[in-house]
Amino acid sequence: MQTLFHPATGRGHIQMGWLDTYHSFSFGQYFDRHKMHFGMLRVLNDDTISPASGFGMHPHDNMEIITIPLSGTLRHEDSLGSAGTISAGEIQIMSAGTGIVHSEANPSPDEPVKLFQLWIMPEQQNLKPRYEQFRLPENLTRNQWHTLVSPTGGDGMAKIFQRAWISRGHLDANTELSYTIQHPENGVYALVVDGEVNMAGHSLKNRDALGIWNTTDPVVFEAREQSELLLLDIPMTTDELEQA
Repeated sequence: MQTLFHPATGRGHIQMGWLDTYHSFSFGQYFDRHKMHFGMLRVLNDDTISPASGFGMHPHDNMEIITIPLSGTLRHEDSLGSAGTISAGEIQIMSAGTGIVHSEANPSPDEPVKLFQLWIMPEQQNLKPRYEQFRLPENLTRNQWHTLVSPTGGDGMAKIFQRAWISRGHLDANTELSYTIQHPENGVYALVVDGEVNMAGHSLKNRDALGIWNTTDPVVFEAREQSELLLLDIPMTTDELEQA
């Protein structure tokens, strides 16, 4: 087993007026050559968007872009004709493929939007762009994994054009939950959204993250207190193993 610890305090932090953002990997004005990606996971941004603010229309291509709101409401529009809002309890995935233009804005006059945005490199280049959004089931069962995104989609999951799975878990204090990586060439990047969790010999607190790969054994998560986890099961790459 190989591990890579990313403390919350080591993330890049950019404050630019209406946007307060923390970057787990190099992005925009933040650059760290040791934090370019984790396998095919290129971006994990922890954003807070001020009221009545947001990103104007801007382009993307050849990237799977997943948005997970934590609180507040985000308005989305794109060149495919998709338009609407997404809020906590929903998930959005946009396959940029050959090219897509979109905007993201907070329509509320007084409430900020907090969200995670992930960029995952696709399995194939120049696919047809697409947009998908759905609401998660209410009252998700605690102490088990709930898969939000998978290569096949369906059954309450969004589809991603990559051999990747994204899951969330809500753990009670003093409980254990294990996870088996889906493919021998994948690794898992676990982010503690809230709480305190022990895993692979590390103690992680709010927004700490740990990457694990080169193992076929289940990864065990021990919650020291009530905790929430975001789990990214991602194909690894040779250069990622070298830089780690």
